[in-house]
Amino acid sequence: MKNFAMLGAAGFVAPRHMRAIKDTGNALVAACDPYDGVGILDSHFPDCRFFTEVERFDRHLEKLRRRGEGADYVSICSPNYLHDAHCRLALRIGAHAICEKPLVISPWNLDPLAQIEAETGKKIYTVLQLRLHDEVRRLKATLEAQQPRQPVDIELTYVTRRGPWYHHSWKGQPEKSGTLAMNIGIHFFDMLLWLFGPVEESAVHLRTDTRMAGDLKLRFGRVRWFLSVDRDDLPPAYIARGLHAYRGLKMGDVDFDFSTGFTDLHTRVYQDILEGGGYGIEDARPSIELVHAIRNAQITPCQGPCHPLLVKDAHL
Repeated sequence: MKNFAMLGAAGFVAPRHMRAIKDTGNALVAACDPYDGVGILDSHFPDCRFFTEVERFDRHLEKLRRRGEGADYVSICSPNYLHDAHCRLALRIGAHAICEKPLVISPWNLDPLAQIEAETGKKIYTVLQLRLHDEVRRLKATLEAQQPRQPVDIELTYVTRRGPWYHHSWKGQPEKSGTLAMNIGIHFFDMLLWLFGPVEESAVHLRTDTRMAGDLKLRFGRVRWFLSVDRDDLPPAYIARGLHAYRGLKMGDVDFDFSTGFTDLHTRVYQDILEGGGYGIEDARPSIELVHAIRNAQITPCQGPCHPLLVKDAHL
């Protein structure tokens, strides 16, 4: 059994990490969050020590390390802009880091993390869970079996409903979240690069607080992508059924709906890491570089064909 600690225990994604730690037969010995509404700990790890100050959390983990009872892993579920600092904390107290997406907001912060890995001998893992989704893995196997591969036309749509709270939180602050493309899109850009190869060209046609859209030319694909946190962009059938997220990829005449199959992906990520696999800094680099470029790109008109939701959007 391995000992885990967690930063960001009150966050949206933290319960998935708690379940993954429990499902893999391990213990959460310490958790930290400036917000103290973490009663969910009682459902998973009622004996877990809790701190609202990262300095006291750090001190406690250092005390455990000196007693030979230190954390083997630190799970990082804190706001995006704190991820690299919290990875450094994990490695400095002798633990590996398992960091939620994105590993960093700015790509130039990756190399210092790699240097700390080399200095400490510990590893920084990142959560790229779509690579473990059954449909994505089947699609990758199908694509790679087609030799020689020919570029295909792809339409990526990710709409996930978010209320006004989203824009008042750190998630709505570009300097802390990395914008919509980083906060909700990074997994999908990683998936596209993993499936269809490196970026050759990129254009951005729409960038607001609630929607982003653009085109990508990848080695084996031409992508029209659209991201949104606006409920009105959900397919009517999803709204009628009370569903709050749509994740779809259309490749030619074939549709892949990734709206389901997400419930146990964090557990799969943890199993993969604990069994000697996992994805690290270099795996995360291409999508972080792409999203950073998208965040800073000049907005250009879509020359067509355009994503259907972009055509519908009043901003075009």
